[in-house]
Amino acid sequence: MEERDEIEEASERVVSRSGSDSRWVDGSQVETEIVPSSGNGGGDGGYGSLRRRLVKKPKRVDSFDVEAMEIAGAYSHHSKDSSIWGTLALAFQTLGVVYGDMGTSPLYVFTDVFSRVKIDSDVDVLGALSLVMYTIAIIPLAKYVFVVLKANDNGEGGTFALYSLICRYAKVNMLPNQQPADEHISSFRLKLPTPELKRALRIKETLEKRSASKTLLLLFVLMGTSMIIGDGILTPAISVMSAVSGLQGEVPGFGTNAVVVVSILILVVLFGIQRFGTSKVGVMFSPILALWFLSLGSIGLYNLLKHDITVLRAFNPIYIYLFFKKHDKEAWYALGGCVLCITGAEAMFADLGHFSVRAIQIAFSFVVFPCLLFAYMGQAAYLMKYPDSARRIFYDSVPDSLFWPVIVIATLAAMIASQAMISATFSCVKQSMALGCFPRLKIVHTSRRMMGQIYIPVINWFLMVMCIVVVAIFRSTTEIANAYGIAEVGVMIVTTSLVTLVMLLIWQTNLFLALCFPLVFGSVELIYLSAVLSKFYQGGWLPLVFASFFLCVMYIWNYGSVLKYQSEVREKISMDFMTELGSTLGTVRVPGIGMMYSELVQGIPSILGQFLLNLPAIHSVLVVVCIKYVPVPVVPQEERFLFRRLCPKDYHMFRCIARYGYTDIRKEDHHSFEQLLVESLEKFLRREAQDLALEYWNESDSESVSVGGFPEGDGIDELKIPLMRDSRLQGSSTASEETGISAALPSSMMSSDEDPGLEYELSALREATDSGFTYLLAHADVRAKKNSFFLKKLVINYLYGFLRRNCRAGAANYTVPHMNIIEVGMTYMV
Repeated sequence: MEERDEIEEASERVVSRSGSDSRWVDGSQVETEIVPSSGNGGGDGGYGSLRRRLVKKPKRVDSFDVEAMEIAGAYSHHSKDSSIWGTLALAFQTLGVVYGDMGTSPLYVFTDVFSRVKIDSDVDVLGALSLVMYTIAIIPLAKYVFVVLKANDNGEGGTFALYSLICRYAKVNMLPNQQPADEHISSFRLKLPTPELKRALRIKETLEKRSASKTLLLLFVLMGTSMIIGDGILTPAISVMSAVSGLQGEVPGFGTNAVVVVSILILVVLFGIQRFGTSKVGVMFSPILALWFLSLGSIGLYNLLKHDITVLRAFNPIYIYLFFKKHDKEAWYALGGCVLCITGAEAMFADLGHFSVRAIQIAFSFVVFPCLLFAYMGQAAYLMKYPDSARRIFYDSVPDSLFWPVIVIATLAAMIASQAMISATFSCVKQSMALGCFPRLKIVHTSRRMMGQIYIPVINWFLMVMCIVVVAIFRSTTEIANAYGIAEVGVMIVTTSLVTLVMLLIWQTNLFLALCFPLVFGSVELIYLSAVLSKFYQGGWLPLVFASFFLCVMYIWNYGSVLKYQSEVREKISMDFMTELGSTLGTVRVPGIGMMYSELVQGIPSILGQFLLNLPAIHSVLVVVCIKYVPVPVVPQEERFLFRRLCPKDYHMFRCIARYGYTDIRKEDHHSFEQLLVESLEKFLRREAQDLALEYWNESDSESVSVGGFPEGDGIDELKIPLMRDSRLQGSSTASEETGISAALPSSMMSSDEDPGLEYELSALREATDSGFTYLLAHADVRAKKNSFFLKKLVINYLYGFLRRNCRAGAANYTVPHMNIIEVGMTYMV
């Protein structure tokens, strides 16, 4: 559904903050030089003992006139309750979102393990139980709870969150649109290693200088993302089918065909309701999963006490050795079933953005972990007494009086686990799109309050079709489990590698400790990977096919997008040519504002030349708008826009860069965007006039200039003039600070009435606004050059071209009104 976001109007304010970087409105920097005061400040005019000399630095090439919204104080995009009760409430909610997949694993783990190993003695049961317990303790508990959760990106987790951390510290992003201004976003800042940490600097230099390193890192991240999407296909299939299979043997005549049919019907319903969103039923998820974990723990404890409490011997890891000694190769194959006990562990990190680190840690440590241990120990105790029940161990171990309530709860839990993975897939695809690694698709926002709840129709129906195909072809959870294990372990290995790189590159971690992380956890995961790969021909090929398909799609899209951007940079219009055209641009300027959309962050895009050739007139005010995604989760609204003037004043040409994080949702109504743009341009023009007056004042006065209005000892080093500010900061402090600055500046700088040039530009802007807005878009076609290699021609002309023709078009992607659009064709030769 389409919803409007209210865009807050930010008012002008002069903000000064200690130790912060700032730039003035003409794009040059202002340095302050502290000059010792003489006497009691007789020459200071009562402004204190600190006197600052304003020194103009040379104009930077293609810099921005105003770095908008650098507001004092960094605002976190997570307003999470840090109180004890708030944390406990979040921990309770994680049960329904994060742990659904891991919570349903007792339905099929021992069934899969003992399909590969026969139960002949106690060693078989105790060895398998010991493997399961230590696997859960090592991977989810030790690795994720205590280490990986701390490697978050301002509260966001997942593969792309780790990649964005690395991109912010080392310039490894394949799309060359990074700017120094991005580093001033409040959520961008990092606590970087000290220069003495030569190891980190060497790694940084290697990543930045070698293009092969950048490509390999991107491929590695895309591979992990592809595995997560593959999980979105396999999780609903195995979870729903495992729950429904409990009816076999309990309902007469309910065979394999019935299990397949009922599972497909549930999957169709599950994917069919995705378009309604999860917000309306979200409150039901956590209570149902809490009841499910309570059932697991209580039934497991019941079986443990009733059948064989001696299975507690499995806490001794010697039984793992005895298990492998007895079964040798078969035990190795059984690891492929054992790894299923940690399915969904990656969700602890991927879903971190909706919760907090402490909440996820509490929920796992005090609810999920003990309940899972009791569940597996109870099943093991039942197998010690009834070894022939391995095929449907979970339902056989349930007391008869609780069978029907448990199967209902199990089916609901399986659907919830599937829902969590489907939602995670939507979020993953959305993040990939934001970072230029996935074709643009339609995104529907399903909740007014929870911006992270989205629905992508194309992905939803693709997942449904693939789930139905998997269930119809494999027809058993054992076969699906062979495929499921590879996808899970593959994602874990990618996470381990990226966290290790974060430790070495960003964290000031001891080299020995940093290497222990991949040696311990990576070794365990590689062992499991070798076990699940042994079942490649029994279904293990499936996730690799899915991952390869999505990896090719994402890499081709990224490769084509980078080549297209590089071609735009090469073909941008030079300033000499603009000077020759003059302020009329070689045509007639008519009243109105032309919004020209381009991906360029610097320079004048070549599509302007196409418009000048094809249109009989051009608008009196031109604004080049660039929608840019930066490697941070969220860009606060008050820090979103950057402005600059592209040409001399009489050209009336500006650039506006709208910056978004990879989890931001773009839902601005175009009317609100237009209004905000005009107000921002007015503020920009006023700031520019003030800067020019200050520059003239500074050059005409060789003596030092005092900046007053600040108390002594504040340590304020620079002036800062933001374009807009958050309405949360409005209040009496604004007037007092503006008064302080105004006292130190000439009165000619404070009134547009005394600046005819400013008043003329403002009146021209208002006239153009009254005439309306027109959106100037380019319908781009990307073609490989004739002398290119055959493979490049195949990728660009056919594969990338197919994706561009079938993805979301520019008008829909930019959310602009169709009635006010003018498009021209552009062909980029790469």
